[in-house]
Amino acid sequence: MILLKLMFEFIKTGLFSVGGGLATLPFLYEMSDSTGWFTHADIADMIAVSESTPGAIGINMSTYAGFKTAGVPGGILATLALALPSVIIILIIARFLNKFRDNKLVEGAFYGLRPASIAMITAAGLNVAKVALVNIPAFQQSGSLSDLFIWKALILAVLIFVGQRKLKWSPVLFIAISAAVGVIFKF
Repeated sequence: MILLKLMFEFIKTGLFSVGGGLATLPFLYEMSDSTGWFTHADIADMIAVSESTPGAIGINMSTYAGFKTAGVPGGILATLALALPSVIIILIIARFLNKFRDNKLVEGAFYGLRPASIAMITAAGLNVAKVALVNIPAFQQSGSLSDLFIWKALILAVLIFVGQRKLKWSPVLFIAISAAVGVIFKF
């Protein structure tokens, strides 16, 4: 039964997560809240693993989530279920590409989908930042603003952000640096 629910959830995610792999994040958060298969902190781990391994982030995250939920069969099923709607839609569009190319309704739909994709990715990014950089329970317990943030993580995030913008190094290098800093300082 869990495999059927897993398949349904990832087909739904694959069908509606327009905008790339990060657009799957709102669906993963909703899945976390509704099923309890994994936590928001697990999603932050999924992002870290998915970003640091080869392949598309959405596919990597579905594999990770499926594996965490139902082992190897869950990982395989979630991956296939996420990809299935895209494969079907791409095959249909490829068949009728010339008709779709100049269609005003299709142009209008994509015009509306672009900002929706940005909004969903931004919302997911803010959820990840909340898990990785903010410690609300510590703040509620102490009432001290200095306990609200996970300062080492926040400083690392700012340094990596600035470094990536200024130095233009490979993201792989920044991921490796972040992992090494995390091991050394035991975030």
